[in-house]
Parts: sequence; C-alpha cells; structure tokens
Amino acid sequence: MSLVATNSSSSRSEGRLLSLALALAVLITLAPVARLFLEGITAGGSLNPGFFTEVVAKPATLSALRHSLVTAGLGTVISVLIGGTFAFLVALTDLRRKGALVFCLMIPMMIPPQITALSWTQVLGPSSVFLKTLGLAPPIGAPQPLYSSGGIIFLLGIQHTSIIFLTLRAGLRAIPQEVVEAARISGAKGFRIWGQIVLPLSLSSLLAGIAITFVTALGNFGIPAMLGIPAGYSTLPTLIYQRLASMGSTVLAEVAVLAILIGLVATLGILLQRFFQRRQRVHLVGSTGQPLAIPLSKARLPVEIALWAVICAILVLPMLGLLATSLVPAYGVPLRLDTISLSGWHEVLFRQPVTQRAFVNSFALSISAATLLMALCLPLAWLMDRHKTPLGRAFDSLLDLPYALPGVVLAIAMILLLINLPFTEATLYGTIWIIFLAYLARFFAVMFRPVQSSLRQLDPSMDEAAQSVGAPLSRRLRDIILPLSAPSAAAGAILVFLTAFNELTVSALLWSSGTETLGVVIFNLDDSGETVMASAVAMTIVFVVMFLMAVIQATSRRLPKGVVPWQN
Repeated sequence: MSLVATNSSSSRSEGRLLSLALALAVLITLAPVARLFLEGITAGGSLNPGFFTEVVAKPATLSALRHSLVTAGLGTVISVLIGGTFAFLVALTDLRRKGALVFCLMIPMMIPPQITALSWTQVLGPSSVFLKTLGLAPPIGAPQPLYSSGGIIFLLGIQHTSIIFLTLRAGLRAIPQEVVEAARISGAKGFRIWGQIVLPLSLSSLLAGIAITFVTALGNFGIPAMLGIPAGYSTLPTLIYQRLASMGSTVLAEVAVLAILIGLVATLGILLQRFFQRRQRVHLVGSTGQPLAIPLSKARLPVEIALWAVICAILVLPMLGLLATSLVPAYGVPLRLDTISLSGWHEVLFRQPVTQRAFVNSFALSISAATLLMALCLPLAWLMDRHKTPLGRAFDSLLDLPYALPGVVLAIAMILLLINLPFTEATLYGTIWIIFLAYLARFFAVMFRPVQSSLRQLDPSMDEAAQSVGAPLSRRLRDIILPLSAPSAAAGAILVFLTAFNELTVSALLWSSGTETLGVVIFNLDDSGETVMASAVAMTIVFVVMFLMAVIQATSRRLPKGVVPWQN
C-alpha cells in the first residue's frame, strides 16, 4: 500500500512538472510563431486578407520572392552535387581517413554565412589581398564577380553541402551489405548496382535532404546580405531587413506578411522533408548487417586526392584569403614580409569598444542560452518520454519549426510578441533580452533533440528501482537521469553555443546600440569598408568554432549515438 501511495505521489509530481515545463517550452518556441501569423492576417486590428494580398502583389515582393526561389533552388543543386558525391563515396566505399574528411566537410556548415561570404570576397576581386600577393589580381575597377546572383548561388551551395551529406549518408548506411551481395550474385555490376539498388533505396533520404537544404538556403540572410545588397539584388530576407532598418516598427504589419510568405514556403519544405523521411522508414528498417564498403582498388588514391582537393577549395582557400586580409595594414595591400601587420587585430580586439561589447554579449547570450536550455530540456525530454500526452506529441511534432523557419521570420515574430508586453507599457524591443529569448526559441531543438535521443537509449530499470524505494523526483533527476544524460546534454550545449555565438540572421533585426553581437559587428564593419578589421573578427570566430568542434570530436566516443551530427 505504501509502495502504491509512493508511486501515485511520484506520478502526480511528474505530471505537474511536465505540465509546467511543457507550458514554458510552448511559450518560448511556439507563441512567437502564432503571434506572427495573427499579425499577418489581422492588419489594422481586424481580419484583413486584402492587406496580405496587397503586400504580396507588390513588384518588390514578387521580385524578391523570385530571387529567393532561384538562388535557393540553384544553390541546392550545387549542394546536391557536392554533398551527394561525398556521401556516396564516404558511406559506400573503402576510402581512408573518412573521419577527418567528414570533419573538414562539416566546418563550412558551422562557420556563419556572413563569414563564408566575407572569406570568399577576399579570394576573388580586384582588391583581393590573396590574389595581389600571388600577382593574379584583376585590374583595378574590375567588378567583384561574387556581387551577383551567381555568387549568392555558389556560396549557398557550399554553405549547405553538409546538410545533403548528413541526410543522404544516414540513408546509405542503412542499406545492408547483403542486398548488394545478392545483386552481385545475380550478375549486377558497377553502375547497375548503383542505379538499381543503391539509388532507389536512398532516394527518400536524398529528397528529404534536398527539401531541408532548400528551406535553409531560402532563409539564409548572411550570404544574400553581404553579396546581394551591394549589387542591388534583394531576396525576401534582405528585403525584410531593408524595410525594417529604413522605416522601423511602422512597417511591422508589412514585414509580417513578408515573413509569413517565407514561412509558408519553408513550411512546405519541412512537410516534404518529413514525408520523405517517413517513406524511408517504410523502405528500410535499418542496417541488418555490415555497412557497404565497395573497394575502389586502383581508383582509391585519385578519388581521395580529388575529395581532399575539393575540401581545400571550399574550406582552406577562403580561410587563407580571410587570414591574408586580416594581416595587412590596409585593404588591397599585398601580403609580404614587410607589410605583415597585426594592427587590424589589435584595433578591433583591444581598442574598439563595440567589438569588445559584442564579444561579451555573444559569449553571455550563448552560454546563458545553452545553460538554460539544458536545464529545461533534460527534465522535459525525460518526462515526455515517460508520459505520452496529446500536448506532448503535438509539441514534439512542432518543436523544429522555430529552428527550421528562416531567422528573419523568427526575429519579426519576437518583435511582434515583445514590442508591447501584456498588461504593461514596457517593451523588450531594443534590449538584450529580446535577443536572448529569440535564441531560446531558435536553438531549443538543437538542445532538445540530442538529449531526447540519448534518453531514449537509457534503460528505465534504474529509475524504476529508485522510484520503488521511495526516491523523490528531484533526487532521481539529480542522481540518475542527469549523470546518465550529461554527455549528450554537454554536446548539445556546445552545439547551441557554436550556432548562437556567431549568429546573425536573428540578431540583425533585433540589435540596438549596446546589444551588438559578433555577427552584427562583422556585417557592419564590412558594410562600412573596414574589411581588415572585419576579417580579424571573422578569423577569431573561426578559431573558436574549430576549437569547440575539435573538443566535441575528441569526446565523441563517450557520447551516445546520434548526438554528434557528423559522427556515424
């Protein structure tokens, strides 16, 4: 009787904690999105679908929408070509040093898009320090080739290659070796095996990767802003930024409509991704044997050289260009022994108060977001796994929406939600708190999914035994759940820090004087012509990102499966 009473009391405690955690999670992640859609359809305080139609029909909106679809679509094609090739070769063949190859391929995805754009502009163009050092710079006055739709497409393709690689590799590794061996026994060889066995079984994974890559490219702000604004080439994210930057909160209803327009296209992509993922689960039940390892024989060395050459082209080359620019006294000066200077680094890191403030803000926001999300996601993921409720299932299905939607959409949603706090005249717009809350909403899924994956792999018998002897909920969380899930929670926290530390898309619309973040500082420095200092800040961020990725890589063997995205 005592045991029954203890279990009943524990169940009530868990139910209350689950309700509280779920309510807080829904308020953080889904309330801003709901507020955005409400604003878009109720301009002027009442239901007004005509206003939505009017904004969408404007020539500037249609032009930006067309540009967004073209750049995202063609950028996805480039991502498929590069990421698909890497995925097939890494997952299916006997390449050497696969771990190092995959790690290097992941770095461009972890580097923020504004740094990707900045680094590539330092490799090409008439003022390129890198080309001037080699004596290959175009003549002064020649156009910068990346300031065009083609430049945006090219860099979007490189930036999101890793998404195609990860999703396709997951599907390829689920193909059992026995399937291919049976085809070989039947007389199939070479490209016939690839075309009739491998490609059909991995097609759902590829299509899911294409859908999410398109959505991510559609909402990319850093690359179109750095390359498109100088060329007068607007996409929907940059159009929203320019409207809000020039006219302020007076155009909130209009930019809400633009944000909804991006959100609708992005939501369609998310639904397609989930559809193809469900189809994959129908076709493949998981690996039942050894993964494929097709021998390349004499072609292995040339293939490895080709793959590493691609890594050098998309990672090493632009980083060298960025580093060279940061080491000259003025932009456009060739890098020689007599021109090497750390003045840009010293100026921007030690003398510019805005940069120092941005470092403090970015570190504080990233660490605080990672810590708070870890404290919330650990009990929430555990309780949702123990207690299957309709609200929990609905939240789980919608949780990825704030992260999958473009950052500018979430930024507009946060402005609408927090510009006038309920029952008060106070506002969070223009403060550091609105950026912090936006980070919580944006990166909730980044923390929650690794923790959820880890907890689902735990044996529940330890918790059940503790519960049977009367251990209260708080002690079970502290002594059992927290230690067992700590590695995956730590990895999730580092991933949150990595993505939040150099974030630009959300904070570009939310910052004000005193609340600058590093992504905003790089964008503003480059926009004002301080390219050397922008490159120095960018290289500092690259070093931080690579160091933290190396830490995750070094501890990956102690983490549960599925926690580190670039691991098998």
